[in-house]
Amino acid sequence: MKDLLLNGTWLKRDKGLFYRADTGSLRFFNNLDDLGRFSFFNKDYFIILSYDLSGGLLDLNIKKSDLPPVALIEVNDFNETSPEIYPCRLSLKGASLNDDDYKNSVLKIKELIAEGIIYQVNLTNRFDFELDGFPESLFYRFHHSQPVPYSFCFNAGDFYIISGSMELFLQKEGSIIRSKPIKGTATTAQALINSEKDKAENLMITDMMRNDLGRIARNGSVRVTELFKITGYQTLFQMHSTVEAITDKEIVDILKATFPPASVTGAPKRKAVEIIEGLEPHPRSYYCGCAGLLRSDGDFVLSVLIRTAIGSGNRLSYYAGCGIVWDSVPEKELSELYLKMKAFHDSATERQLHGHSNL
Repeated sequence: MKDLLLNGTWLKRDKGLFYRADTGSLRFFNNLDDLGRFSFFNKDYFIILSYDLSGGLLDLNIKKSDLPPVALIEVNDFNETSPEIYPCRLSLKGASLNDDDYKNSVLKIKELIAEGIIYQVNLTNRFDFELDGFPESLFYRFHHSQPVPYSFCFNAGDFYIISGSMELFLQKEGSIIRSKPIKGTATTAQALINSEKDKAENLMITDMMRNDLGRIARNGSVRVTELFKITGYQTLFQMHSTVEAITDKEIVDILKATFPPASVTGAPKRKAVEIIEGLEPHPRSYYCGCAGLLRSDGDFVLSVLIRTAIGSGNRLSYYAGCGIVWDSVPEKELSELYLKMKAFHDSATERQLHGHSNL
């Protein structure tokens, strides 16, 4: 079994439309070198890359999940489909970090920042649920509760992924490559406009993306085309910037230079991943990796796998995280963590569907 559903933004269409892929082969790879040896430029594919790849790319020993690091799904076509909404319910069973542990980890990161060891770390938590219903219905409800550009649901039978990401990791169109790192989350746009903390956090990650893209870019071509842009969603506002460059590199070389995404690790990247390994008791698996469409002509679009759930059967885990900097307040970071979980947790309640005839 393999089933791929995604919203229209992936295909440069209305994000409120949904498409089911006519899929061909499903292949798994252990690393980017194995992927690079496979000829995948003559067809279209949907690719999913696990955060687990970070260990090999950064020469670090990190916790890994049991799921394959790279999944490559052959796509023959996409057919518009109507949402199939059936009742479903999520029951929270626990988290890998309790609230006190999360706040204490924020304080530990602040101590490391004070010592000059790190500048920023993205600290995540895993929330474990029991699902009464179908993953596809949960996906439609999740997108409805918070419509985003890069939502998809992939069901491989043994496992499934539901992602409601609004973050563009990498998009290549011809020789132009761009990234739109997100840093800064609030319940109002004005709060982000007024927040020097969020702007500093965003600028730090934007500089990291400039550096990452610089490794595969033509000399002098890297530029920031947007800075501190604020976008509103149904439950929150987020700040992103845009970095563009010109490159003649292909996807595997680009990924080796830029993965894992800067926005979900910290600065400097390798040290941040090392600190994350010591503070987070859970493997991130596909969460904080990336996924997206690879076109036969070499163009591609990849989202950062934030706002993402990974499941098997009726058990699934949803992940959320916050960027921790020097002036982070543990209680505020915890509130942001739960704000990011709200759209997912609320997606399985009937009240979210009232007054919306399209679903």
